[in-house]
Amino acid sequence: MFITKKSLSRRTVLRGMGATVALPLLEAMVPAFTASAQTAANPKRRLGVVFIPLGERPGYWTPKTVGPNFDFTPILTPLEPFRDYMTIVSDLCVPLDGHAVTTAAWPTGSVPKRTIAEDVRAGISLDQAVANQIGQETVFPSLELATEDFTGYIGGCDTQYACAYMNTMSWRTPTTPLPMEINPRIVFERMFGRAGTSAQRMERMGTDRSILDSIRQDAADLQLGLGPQDRDRLNEYLENVREIERRIQRAEKQAATEIKVPDAPIGVPESFEEHVGLQFDLLALAFEADITRVFSFMMSRDASQRVYPEIGITEPHHSMSHHGGDKEKIANLVKLNTYHISLFGKFLEKLRSTRDGEGSLLDHSLIIWGSGMSESNTHSRLDVPTLLVGRAAGAMKGNRHVKAPRETPLANLWLDIANKFGVETDKFGISTGRFEV
Repeated sequence: MFITKKSLSRRTVLRGMGATVALPLLEAMVPAFTASAQTAANPKRRLGVVFIPLGERPGYWTPKTVGPNFDFTPILTPLEPFRDYMTIVSDLCVPLDGHAVTTAAWPTGSVPKRTIAEDVRAGISLDQAVANQIGQETVFPSLELATEDFTGYIGGCDTQYACAYMNTMSWRTPTTPLPMEINPRIVFERMFGRAGTSAQRMERMGTDRSILDSIRQDAADLQLGLGPQDRDRLNEYLENVREIERRIQRAEKQAATEIKVPDAPIGVPESFEEHVGLQFDLLALAFEADITRVFSFMMSRDASQRVYPEIGITEPHHSMSHHGGDKEKIANLVKLNTYHISLFGKFLEKLRSTRDGEGSLLDHSLIIWGSGMSESNTHSRLDVPTLLVGRAAGAMKGNRHVKAPRETPLANLWLDIANKFGVETDKFGISTGRFEV
């Protein structure tokens, strides 16, 4: 097939039996002699929201200096290469303390209804408010991912609050919490395995065949009309898809022979680091191929009892978080917080190194990292850790530590971010105004 600069749509996909593979932004998708703002190269602003449980250790998270050129604290040290993309906001607060309630209050900026029944009510979460605004142009308005299995957590989970509040961070409406997907295979199939019948997809997954096998001819035909740079970009992208698929297949084979994690679904990696890495890599591909422009990701469930033997921590996270001043537990909390941030840094590097028009994915994205509490020992709702990374297609500056007036509602920041993404509102949750960053 012969392709001119005017003939390749941004929505071009490669199709095969049981596969639909969206493409990254190629030069062939950008018409010649046309202003980039009027083409597919016009930067698409993207939002990612990452929830981390049980806070970040006070004294090791917040920089001492305010303004530009802030000092890197021990926990933030792995993110030093991203200084120019980072905005740290301190002294924001959520309205209530506790595990379930802060998990819901943090992304929604609301006061969740106290109930252990099914009549839950919080507020629309930031990711869903933005998805309603910008998500209609993509295959999925948003993706919701996690790493811990929430099945079995029903009824009341925390001080008369329903488990539903702690099982998700995404709320489509004030009464509609969305499920979070923990299985990388299911995410992969949603992204790339949408074509064909269920039987065809099951047949493919039952073998070692790649999802790319069925689109190989379509890819070869497309390559004939591409320039050298586009061919290299397409080859690199497809290899990234294949490498993620291999990692998922390895996890499935391991799970089929020996499952050490009780009740873990088949295909979920035993290693936390590999699990998080796969989920982050899938989200990076989803951004690159414009499959979605909005995601939420719970790196772990609040009140998580996960242990981390890979970094020498064998006490469950939640138990350790109630440290009671124990120096060894506090040191391990700092170690764990730093480990989590280092995994986040790998994702940021993936975004920074992935071209997107005239910049990178990180140039055009805003990735939020935070938690619904600061001091885990007391479930403190004050000065919750809040980190913004990315330039959001010119909407963010970076290299800043911004200190809010004490006890400024986190909802005030969410209002500003929602506005930056085109959401026309002067109220978000319990906001009392707009805190601009």
